[in-house]
Amino acid sequence: MDADAWDVWGAARPGRGATNAVGAATWFNWTQWPDHGPDEKILGDLSGARVLDLGCGSGGNLAHLVARGAHAVGVDISPVQVTKARERWPHLDVRLWTAQEFLAAATDGFEVVYSVFGAAWFTDPAGLLPLVHARLAPGGVYVFSHNPPALEGCYGPQASQMQPPEKGAEPLYVKRWDYEPEAWAEILRTHGFTDVTAEVIAPPEGKRTGTLLVRGAKAG
Repeated sequence: MDADAWDVWGAARPGRGATNAVGAATWFNWTQWPDHGPDEKILGDLSGARVLDLGCGSGGNLAHLVARGAHAVGVDISPVQVTKARERWPHLDVRLWTAQEFLAAATDGFEVVYSVFGAAWFTDPAGLLPLVHARLAPGGVYVFSHNPPALEGCYGPQASQMQPPEKGAEPLYVKRWDYEPEAWAEILRTHGFTDVTAEVIAPPEGKRTGTLLVRGAKAG
C-alpha cells in the first residue's frame, strides 16, 4: 500500500530543526535544499486565506503559513507523518487522507492549494487536477514543486522505491508523474488553469538537481 511506503519514508526523515539559517522558528521551502529558492510569497496574501497542503508530511511548511495568518489544513496519507506533525505542531489541522479523497469530500473552497514534493507529484493529474480546480475559489492559486524528470524521455508515471530499514525486507514502490515544465504547463491549461508558469529552480552551488516549480490560477 502507498501508506506503508510513505510510513517507511517518513520514519527515515529527521524532520526540521528548531530554527533555520537565519534563526527563524518556521519557514517555507519549495526546494529540497534548505534555505534555498523562493518562499511563501508566491502564494499571494496569506492573511486569513484558506489554504490546503496536499501531502503535508511532518507539517513544517503548513506551520509557517499558519504563523503568517492563513487558515490552513494539511492532508497526508502516512500515519507516521501525520503523527509527527501533530506532535511537533499540535495547533495544526492535519488529517489522515489521500489528496483525492479529501478534495472529493470537501465542501469548502480554498484560496490556495499547494504541494511540496507531495501529492501533486504522486497522484495521477488526470484525477487530481479536476478536483483541485473545483475546490479553488475564483482567483485562487495552485502551486506545486518536485524534482525535474530523472531521465530524458521518461515521462508520465514512473516508479519510486522506498526501502524498509529491516535487513532483507522487500522494497516498496509508489508511482510518481514526471513531466518537463512545458508539459506540466499544458496539462494545467487543459484542466482549466490560467496564468500558468513552470520553471526549474537552479540548485545551490555544488548541487546537481534543481527543483521544478509549477503555478496556475483559477479564473476570477
